[in-house]
Amino acid sequence: MWRQIECGFRERWQIPNCIGALDGKHVLIQAPPCSGSKYFNYKKSFSIVLLALVDYQYRFTFVDIGSYGSNSDSGVFKNTALCRKMQNKTLAIPDDKPLIVDDQPCPHVIVRDEAFPLMTNLIRPYPGSDLNDAKRIYNYRLSRARRISENAFGILANRWRMYHRKLSQPPENVDCESNHSFT
Repeated sequence: MWRQIECGFRERWQIPNCIGALDGKHVLIQAPPCSGSKYFNYKKSFSIVLLALVDYQYRFTFVDIGSYGSNSDSGVFKNTALCRKMQNKTLAIPDDKPLIVDDQPCPHVIVRDEAFPLMTNLIRPYPGSDLNDAKRIYNYRLSRARRISENAFGILANRWRMYHRKLSQPPENVDCESNHSFT
């Protein structure tokens, strides 16, 4: 499965060795009674976090639902089965392989934004704006691939319009069994 996803990212989005795009979405909820600030997020609303890994065709391959809205994407990610499997090297990620331009083996990676921790298999754009051409091209391609996860959330919200509004259910009804893998 990872090899098929990598082939799709390479052919469709011109980013080799990519096996997914990772991002989080805040699902707005009504403020739970006696919850304090656990669900209060940086956007000044109450939410739970939907964290997802998405393939090159906007398909969800891993989701984690139900973390407090006050948690950062990085904090949510660190408590997922996906992170544990990456750290324990039990995710069955293919061996490193050379990129198209040289014979130096490189790891298979998941693209993400600056909110996530640095790990061998998680890459992000170069920071700053004073970049050479090679780094600008890298950032452009990486950002194009990363937008797949944002677009997948948009598709999800347009398919199920409830994601466009505040849910009036308690968090335990909004949350479902966390750490789903569809692979």
